[in-house]
Amino acid sequence: MLEQVRSFNRVVTQSIGALQGHYLSRNLPLGEARVLWEIGDGCDVRELRARLDLDSGYASRLLRSLELAGFVTVRPGRTDGRVRSVRLTAAGRRERDTLDQRSDELAQSLLAPLNEAQRELLGAAMAVVERLLTASLVRIDVVDPDDPAAAYCLSEYSAELERRFDDGWNHAISIAATPEQLRPPAGLFALATLHGAPIGCGALKFHGRRPAELKRMWVAQSARGLGLGRRLLTELERLAHDHGARVLRLETNRNLIEAIALYRSAGYREVPPFNDEPYAHHWFEKQLPRTRRHEA
Repeated sequence: MLEQVRSFNRVVTQSIGALQGHYLSRNLPLGEARVLWEIGDGCDVRELRARLDLDSGYASRLLRSLELAGFVTVRPGRTDGRVRSVRLTAAGRRERDTLDQRSDELAQSLLAPLNEAQRELLGAAMAVVERLLTASLVRIDVVDPDDPAAAYCLSEYSAELERRFDDGWNHAISIAATPEQLRPPAGLFALATLHGAPIGCGALKFHGRRPAELKRMWVAQSARGLGLGRRLLTELERLAHDHGARVLRLETNRNLIEAIALYRSAGYREVPPFNDEPYAHHWFEKQLPRTRRHEA
């Protein structure tokens, strides 16, 4: 499998011209051209770094080179001088337009030798590869539930329940999952991010020797189809096991049909109600393994 990935990387880098010192026959290497595209109508440098997964030193060198070429300006933010923002100059916009044109020409040159069936096959394969590579870039970290990104996910979680439940959702009458209950040692909060942006979450509540509870599972609409729900669930099971839990429980609403299907396919079995959650129609639990297998 590793050799297949390496072979794929070699073919792609050669096909798109990444090996050339001047990408698309312009005066920019690939890294600078990619940054120029990503800036768009302007953005914070911190946001740009997160979207492209660049460390601060390398990002600064790329931006400095583009600035010296007259393609961008880097200035302190209007509301916070500690946050730098970057914008394209008129010359930078012209260069980006030229790169767009050359990029279209490169794509056309790749497709030209193929017949219609081959083009459709290539397009479908590219879509699959893009989705899987995007999934591989998702990070899951345990964070404080009061972290701004965590708060965003919890707000989106609440909004979705409000939309999907028959009579809306009122957290005040639902069983509590407060920040105090979702930070160690009482629990924990897992945050999923893609290029630094929050796209999903899940939480645990611990109860000593009694079963742990799975809470606040949510995946952004934009991230669905990446297998993130299952990955979050697997990670939360691992974390629950590492904290001594042997049984994991959850309750859910009948309208969350995707979640119900996920839990059942992951080995959760339906059990009689174990709490008085007013919005629940299904209660599930799963026995966690006593020991975890480690991959070789």
